[in-house]
Amino acid sequence: MLPGVGVFGTGQTVRTLVPLLQKEGFPVQAVWGRKQEEAESLASELDIPFSTNKTDDVLLHPEVHLVCILTPPPHTRQIAVKALGIGKNVISEQAATLTDACKMVTAARYYPQLMSIMGNSLRFLPAFVQMKRLLGEGYCGNLQVCEARVYGGSLLSQSYGWAWEELMGGGGLHTVGSCIIDLLSHLTGRRAVRVHGMLRTFVCKSGPAGGIRSVTADDYACFQLLMSGGVVCSVTLNFNLPGTDVHEIMLVGSSGRLVARGTELYGQRASMQVEELLLSDGGEAVGPSVRGLNGMVTQLRLSFQAQEDRRSWVRHPVSMAASFEDGLYVQTVVDAIKRSNRTGEWESVEVKIQDVDPNHNHRTLPN
Repeated sequence: MLPGVGVFGTGQTVRTLVPLLQKEGFPVQAVWGRKQEEAESLASELDIPFSTNKTDDVLLHPEVHLVCILTPPPHTRQIAVKALGIGKNVISEQAATLTDACKMVTAARYYPQLMSIMGNSLRFLPAFVQMKRLLGEGYCGNLQVCEARVYGGSLLSQSYGWAWEELMGGGGLHTVGSCIIDLLSHLTGRRAVRVHGMLRTFVCKSGPAGGIRSVTADDYACFQLLMSGGVVCSVTLNFNLPGTDVHEIMLVGSSGRLVARGTELYGQRASMQVEELLLSDGGEAVGPSVRGLNGMVTQLRLSFQAQEDRRSWVRHPVSMAASFEDGLYVQTVVDAIKRSNRTGEWESVEVKIQDVDPNHNHRTLPN
C-alpha cells in the first residue's frame, strides 16, 4: 500500500514530480499553492483531488502520509518541522538559512521513525550511481581532483520573487550549488574542511519597464572545496548563458578519470588512449535532474510498497538519499562560501547544530 502524497509548491519541479509519482502508483491527494487560484489550476491540470492555499489543510488531510516540499526556501523549514511533528514522512528541498537547516535536523532526530530526506535527485541519476560504484571499485585509483561545471540561462523568475533575493535562498549557489556540494560529498564519501569562493551578480536589475527591481542573488559562482583526505574540488556555476545547458562532473584519480556529461557517463583509465562510454542516456532528451527524479520516485515506491501500514517504510531502497543532516552540512558549506566571498580568505567548515539564535530570520508559516 503506497501512501497518499501531499505536495507543497506549484513550480516546474512539481509539474515533473507529480506525474512520476502517479505513474509509480502513489495517489497524489493534495496540493498547496501560495495563491488559491495557482493551487486549483495545478490540481486541475494534474488530476489532484484537493487544492488549497492553507498549509494545515494538506498537513492534516487524512489521506496524506508523505509530504513533498517544493516551496520557496523561506517556507521550507516550518512546513517540514510541522509535518514531522504530526507524524508525516517528509521529502524536502534545501532550507533558506543555517538556522532553518538546524531546526529541520532537530525535528528529524526527534522523530527517527519517520522518513526525512532531502530532495536532491542527482544522487539517483544512473550515471552518478554508476560513477560512485566505479570509484569505489578503484577505476580512478586514488582520488585527487573533482571538477564541476554547470552553465545555463537565468534563474530569475519573470516577476519579482524569492529567486531575486540572496537572503531568501535565491541565486545559483543556493539553488544549484547546494545540489553539487551534496553530490560531491556523496560520490567521494568526503566532506569539505575548508572553502574559498567568489560570487557575482552580473544581472543587477531586472523587471518590465517601469518596474525595475534590484537583484541580490548571485548568477555566477566559482568556489573550491578542500575535502578530507586532501581531495580538491573546483566548481563553476554560470547562469548568464541563455541557450546553453552544460552539466558536467569529473573525478580524476591517480590511474584514471570518470566524467558525467548530462545523463551520460564516460571513463578513461591511464592505460587507454581514448575515453569509453560507460552509460548512455538511451536517446532520451531529459536533463540530469528529471532523470534523477525518476530514479528517486522508483526507489520511494520500493521503500513503501511492501508495508501494510501506509506510513511505514524501509530504509534500504532510499539509503542513497540525502538526510536532513546532509542538508545541514550543505548549508554550512554554502554559508562558508558566502563568508569567503566577503573576506577573500579561505574559510573553515564546522557543522554545528547548537549555538543557533532561535530568533534569527524568524518567519511565519504561510496560511
